[in-house]
Amino acid sequence: MKVLKTSIKGVVIIEPDLFKDSRGYFFESFNQKEFKEKVCETLFVQDNESKSCFGVLRGLHFQKPPFAQSKLVRVVKGAVLDVAVDIRKGSPTFGQHVAVELTEDNRCQFFIPRGFAHGFSVLSEEVIFQYKCDNFYSPQSEGALAWDDPDLDIDWRIPFDKIVLSEKDTRHLRLKDTEWLFDYSVDYYK
Repeated sequence: MKVLKTSIKGVVIIEPDLFKDSRGYFFESFNQKEFKEKVCETLFVQDNESKSCFGVLRGLHFQKPPFAQSKLVRVVKGAVLDVAVDIRKGSPTFGQHVAVELTEDNRCQFFIPRGFAHGFSVLSEEVIFQYKCDNFYSPQSEGALAWDDPDLDIDWRIPFDKIVLSEKDTRHLRLKDTEWLFDYSVDYYK
């Protein structure tokens, strides 16, 4: 696997080694040893999958400690714009985001560490989206930011009138109005 750094330290794009022949293709979608050597040491404990149609926007979600999560995300079918926003107070990249297009053709994965809000928009007619989490889901520790926060300036690449949101995702606070954020000086992996 090839690890590509982004503009925010710790947020990386992973390109798999793809083997193709007349039968189709093969690639290793995850290898704990190689991930530890090239990205970071973490233990994924939960795998999730969602299916969505064009225009669906999910996010920007995170979980508060002690249930904070890192995520390793990928697309099995279709295409998304995947976004990670740095919400660590004191970070030199606080409030900045990285956006990457993940597709069934590029087979890239996106690693979002603890301390980031995460969301994606569906660019294809349909998408099947998978992600690994290094902590279990905890409803009482859910947090989120407004997907349309003008200070974040995220271009979700979907016409505004085509965006489909859950009822919950219509009422999140802007980053500047959020009471709880991560602290850049704290190691949330301990």
